[in-house]
Amino acid sequence: MIDLHIHTNCSDGVLTPKEIIDEAYKNGINTIAICDHDTTEAYQEEIFNYAKEKNINLIVGVEISTKAKKYGVHVLGYNFDLNNKEFQEKLYTIRNARHIYLRKVATKLEEAGYKIDVERLDKIDAVSKAHIAYDVIENKENESKLKEVFGHIPDMGEFIETIMNEDCPCYVRKETISPKEASELIHHAGGKVVLAHPVAYTYEDNLTEKDIDDLVIDMKPDGIETNYIYIDKNNIEHNDIALWNNFAKKHNLQTTVGSDFHRKDNIHPYLGLIGEDINLTSEEIKQMINFLLEDYN
Repeated sequence: MIDLHIHTNCSDGVLTPKEIIDEAYKNGINTIAICDHDTTEAYQEEIFNYAKEKNINLIVGVEISTKAKKYGVHVLGYNFDLNNKEFQEKLYTIRNARHIYLRKVATKLEEAGYKIDVERLDKIDAVSKAHIAYDVIENKENESKLKEVFGHIPDMGEFIETIMNEDCPCYVRKETISPKEASELIHHAGGKVVLAHPVAYTYEDNLTEKDIDDLVIDMKPDGIETNYIYIDKNNIEHNDIALWNNFAKKHNLQTTVGSDFHRKDNIHPYLGLIGEDINLTSEEIKQMINFLLEDYN
């Protein structure tokens, strides 16, 4: 019935915003938020009108890429002022840093023996690691190199975590902002701040609950994305929802739910988390929606 973390082709998803609305309608999901990486391009007037026609409650959202110490953190923003000048200027700066990153990481990938279409990728406004990894693994010229390194053709997650992340052969530090700065930016634009998928940081970066404690104290989010199914680089599913719901309760944070849907691959959760072991009551869903739509104080 609800999915508050969806990506479109305005960043690194596959479906257009309109196609996302169609999928939500078809599957009986009546409240969604599109949270593309560092861009709000999906939120054109026509998409709000289309959602209204389909009786879909569309909540404005974004996922901002940040850096805390040595690990990346994603910060979700909701119900902010789309026309806030400071907010949009900062998103533009972050996106521009993505293209600088693209060119640097492309050099390293090419030196490592991979073919990459930099010209095509540079045309993507919010180009991401996922775009770059997908370009590499889909290029037939890289097939023998990938099999040599991995023993098979990896998916995007495995390629990123093995080749592109910190301490990996083609790691490049991307200029970004801190979680605290992103939180303040969203609040200044009148929005609500949610720490995205804490479960991912425990498996990808070996963060402890104490690390997440420190992060929450520093960035002061309004909520935390606890209802989230994490798929690791070996395609093993991790459902730590109970643990993070307890964490949220301890810190007096509103819980949210998101599929982090990019494309249908029969591995990662589908839009709306259909078929996943997540049980939310109608009262919990109502509370999430009311929380996101109320004014930030």
